[in-house]
Amino acid sequence: MTFDEDRVRSALEKAWSIDTAKQWSQENPANGQCNVTSAVIHDLFGGEILRTRYPNVWHYYNHIDGKRCDLTNSQFVRPDARLPAPESYDNELSDRDTAMEGIPQREYDALRAALIEELLGSKQPLA
Repeated sequence: MTFDEDRVRSALEKAWSIDTAKQWSQENPANGQCNVTSAVIHDLFGGEILRTRYPNVWHYYNHIDGKRCDLTNSQFVRPDARLPAPESYDNELSDRDTAMEGIPQREYDALRAALIEELLGSKQPLA
């Protein structure tokens, strides 16, 4: 599958829901979605999973085609933001299993299915 960041960002906005992360809100759909999103994106498009340390949590994102892709960075600037944007990124290499720690499989399954549906619904080939 070919990764098109703009297309994936647009599809994620529609795919995120309360079923994909309990912190989701209509005002801030990316809220709490970083772990599950990084895992789904890794599984669909490859690349690596990176993370940055906050005082009490990790923020997860992807590295695809030689570029850092924080597909949930909108959560830091929208209403209902729980954390400010990172001042800098640690870009610490992580992995899918670590990103998914504490994330129910049902949230992963819901996001993967919704994202694929949004991408296929755009009537553009995925590859």
